[in-house]
Amino acid sequence: MPNNINLKRYDDGMPSVLRKATVYTELHFYRKSDVLVQLTKAFCERFLPKYGDRTVDQMVQAARSVKQNIAEGLTDGQTSFETEIKLMGIAKGSNQELLEDYQDYLKQHGLNDWAKVVHIRHRYDKLLVFCRTHNDLPDFAPFFARWTDEEMANTAISLCHIVDKSMTTFMKKRDREFVEEGGVRERMTAARLDMRGTQKQIIAQQKEEIIALKARIASLEREIAVLRERGEAGENYGV
Repeated sequence: MPNNINLKRYDDGMPSVLRKATVYTELHFYRKSDVLVQLTKAFCERFLPKYGDRTVDQMVQAARSVKQNIAEGLTDGQTSFETEIKLMGIAKGSNQELLEDYQDYLKQHGLNDWAKVVHIRHRYDKLLVFCRTHNDLPDFAPFFARWTDEEMANTAISLCHIVDKSMTTFMKKRDREFVEEGGVRERMTAARLDMRGTQKQIIAQQKEEIIALKARIASLEREIAVLRERGEAGENYGV
């Protein structure tokens, strides 16, 4: 069993088997995934047929799957590494599916994938900086009605790449944590051993206190005995 598990503790010192909660709404890749959902809805509404094209549902559902599985995975991850990794894997898969849908759209409509065209690479570089340094919907939403389909698709592709890279880094970190600390079973065992160790310390401390009290009582009894002897001696001599 891993011996370096970092257990949380309640106010009374009792160890907890729960991992520290991850505030997923503060993670950049989650916030960018929220942008992807709204961007994809706006893209489909503006540039894809409203009826008879399953691509719309597929793209919107893929975008939602990224966001929702990140949220659910990191929430459930407080008690289960396995569930977290599984749902994060689903989110990565959905992100890849969404990426390919946007890339397919560019191919089908004869539009440029900016990252792959040398003479407009500068546009991609500027877009990449924008997507890296902005995480929230208010940063992107004002452009949804103004961007062309090529601009929106390349923005979505850039976001997909950034989200994928960030999630990969995050999952590697989580993987190391699992190897070092184990899952909930190991945490439960560690918590119980910690409690037993604490109880043993308390018992040992109490034993020491009892020994000290017994010694103090014995000392007081000796003092009392001496005082009694002196008192009796005084009575015998008429003091």
